[in-house]
Amino acid sequence: MSREIRRIALLTAGGYAPCLSSAVGGLIERYTRLLPDAEIIGYLHGYHGVLAGNYLVVDDETRAKAHLLHHFGGSPIGNSRVKLTNAKDLVKRGLVQEGDNPLHVAAERLKADGVDVLHTIGGDDTNTTAADLAAYLHEAGYELTVVGLPKTIDNDVVPIRQSLGAYTAAEQASIFAQNVLAEHGSNPRMLIIHEVMGRGCGWLTGKAASNYQAWHGAQEWVPSFGLSAQRWAIHGVYVPEIHIDLDAEAARLTKVMDEVGCVNLFLSEGAGVSDIVAAMEAAGQEVPRDPFGHVKLDMINPGQYFAKQFAEKLGAEKTMVQKSGYFSRSAKANAQDLELIGAMCDKAVEAAMAGIPGVVGHDEERGDELRAIEFPRIAGHKAFDTSVDWFQDVLRRTGQA
Repeated sequence: MSREIRRIALLTAGGYAPCLSSAVGGLIERYTRLLPDAEIIGYLHGYHGVLAGNYLVVDDETRAKAHLLHHFGGSPIGNSRVKLTNAKDLVKRGLVQEGDNPLHVAAERLKADGVDVLHTIGGDDTNTTAADLAAYLHEAGYELTVVGLPKTIDNDVVPIRQSLGAYTAAEQASIFAQNVLAEHGSNPRMLIIHEVMGRGCGWLTGKAASNYQAWHGAQEWVPSFGLSAQRWAIHGVYVPEIHIDLDAEAARLTKVMDEVGCVNLFLSEGAGVSDIVAAMEAAGQEVPRDPFGHVKLDMINPGQYFAKQFAEKLGAEKTMVQKSGYFSRSAKANAQDLELIGAMCDKAVEAAMAGIPGVVGHDEERGDELRAIEFPRIAGHKAFDTSVDWFQDVLRRTGQA
């Protein structure tokens, strides 16, 4: 860099993922080794803290104990969903005044706080917003290097091969299902829907199902006394990238219900949402959306919608919908994610010290090289490639392929 790094700021934003605490700890550890004299601060609750000017200073105790952050989920500095281009929402929340440009307010705060490097740990919205801030400050003659880390359990950031936290979330969703699917015996003709997070990408649902099937395949069963592999199996997996033919699936699953006595389904929360939204709009109903314009999935409730549809068609006597999202996304990072977090944190600090902005990740369009990917190339909603062998194997095991 052309100038000394005196102050480094960290922020975590968006929904939780099993990487935030560890990534914060990893960055603190790396800077403590390489730039021990540089001050590190953490803005509280992401861009909310930037606008409000609220932050914590990384003191000597925090530096000495940063390794402990790898053992916890959540984020020690907190998250929030704040979109800096949605002035109306920010005025309503009291974060800016009427007529203020939130980007200007945030940029001036970073400038006043003397931030030289900003590390954003979040999804595409979080990181591209940080790039907008850097560009705004550059025009004002203030240089800020922004280096982001990709956080999303959906694993849907373009062009990044693997987002932080997704491996752990899939593992935890499988563990969740290992308990929930035991409920198949709580009633005759039982229908269980395991609703998995994934607004527009089915990777997490698919990987969670794959992990569950691996666990299922390693078990021993006692079919003569009701401990049956078929009753513990997944009978259907539904993701946003594949249209759900309700009638065809109902016909297939009715046979399963008749023969096995239960039906267990994995459903991505984004599966079939376009159909639900179209039906609501046709009925003149308002579709609830968040500050980013995304449909509020918890309010339209895809799990309950499909539970009702399937229950009627299958003749289920009892239906259960269980959501693993919050259980999964707040977990501590597993070994696979910890390795990825370590590599990305090292690369992020290296890029920051060299004055190279971008979002760190394995660039699928550049031979999977781990690098700071240019902000204009970062986008969300990367579709899950359902043709990959491991997911096709998932569908074969459920009887869908």
